Amino acid sequence: MPPGKLIGAGLQHVAAMYAGVVAPPLVVGIGVGLSTAEIAFLMSASLFTSGIATLLQTIGFWKVGARLPFINGVSFAGVAPMLAIAKAEGPEDALPVIYGAVIVAGIFGFLLAPWFCKLIRFFPPVVTGTVITLIGVSLLPVAFNWSQGGNRQADDYGSLANIGLAGLSLLITVVLRRLLTGFLKQIAILLGLVIGTLVALPLGLADFSGVGDADLIGFPTPFHFGAPQFAVAAIISMCVVMLVSMTESTADVLALGEIVERPADEKTLAAALRADALGTAVSPFFNGFAASAFAQNVGLVAITKVRSRFVVAAAGGILILLGLCPVLASLVALIPQPVLGGVGIALFGTVAASGIQTLVTAALERGDNVLIVAISLGVGLVPVAAPDFYHAFPEGARIILDSGISTGCAAAVLLNLAFNHLGRGKAAQEEPRIPAAHPVH
Repeated sequence: MPPGKLIGAGLQHVAAMYAGVVAPPLVVGIGVGLSTAEIAFLMSASLFTSGIATLLQTIGFWKVGARLPFINGVSFAGVAPMLAIAKAEGPEDALPVIYGAVIVAGIFGFLLAPWFCKLIRFFPPVVTGTVITLIGVSLLPVAFNWSQGGNRQADDYGSLANIGLAGLSLLITVVLRRLLTGFLKQIAILLGLVIGTLVALPLGLADFSGVGDADLIGFPTPFHFGAPQFAVAAIISMCVVMLVSMTESTADVLALGEIVERPADEKTLAAALRADALGTAVSPFFNGFAASAFAQNVGLVAITKVRSRFVVAAAGGILILLGLCPVLASLVALIPQPVLGGVGIALFGTVAASGIQTLVTAALERGDNVLIVAISLGVGLVPVAAPDFYHAFPEGARIILDSGISTGCAAAVLLNLAFNHLGRGKAAQEEPRIPAAHPVH
């Protein structure tokens, strides 16, 4: 495409995924207790590393990269496990331990890529749908905390003003999504954050004084928060996240291949997963997190009919440039937490809803699959419903157990193996089916 149209189409991809890229480092940064400036640095780093991962996927080299219009960003799947790691390790060691685990998980994914294509049958919709639902539901308490103000020790925590601002921000986002069309509709969440912040200004709930402290140009210094540390429990937790991300990316690659009329074969799929994994392994060096495909951008390719991978490569270049401009990230970091909370309900709820959408295709009329979902969700929601449930367990075990995504994914995979793969005979295949129209009591 001509340069002007190339950049314009690339910007549209960036706008569609921008909120999804900056949200995970924002959540983790607040969870670790970073300052506003440090959170802005973390978000800039995530934009920068997402750009690198996108270029690996679209341009590629050797056997790395699907060379499809495929944009990569920070995976939501890693947020809850990283918060569990931060809770166990404490503020000082949290990010180094997280980065060490992400590096190992990326290497693990890179080595596994050629064989994972053959293992995908162990991750059917009943497993992936359950896990994606857990990701969204596990993050909703974060949005609720933000809606109350974010700081439990603050005098105004849970005040009518904070919750009212959160509700108004959510309402604005819903109205924008309903009334706008085209490109503006795609960035309704981003617009909701902006308008909610503008509403907060006259109420004295927004403070932009810190923007002046951010540099206009800045490079994400390697290992800014300290050298990586390698803890076994954290590594196991992030390797589970890597498997979840690879499963999501596999589905996205297959869908995108159909959209651009270049069906993805096993070679293309392995190359795409290598790009995800390499992007994940490299990201911590520049203070980023695990990378994975962004499904909303797959939808954007389908809507716009712009199938050029170079458009998405341009989007990767734009992400890198944004990552080198900390002042832009500082603007997002200064959005009042009640505004983030209100919009976050929509953002995280959308993730859960996409998981439910996947479960619709999971043959839930079969009683076994209903049981797989029921038990996996139950196990995965333990840390959400009862945060202190595992308080008597060893610290290393709590890092894994306090992540509902890790435990729920493990339960779903094992139960799927037990019910749908091991010892399945003719009788099992002919078991009675539960009518889909009637709920199970």
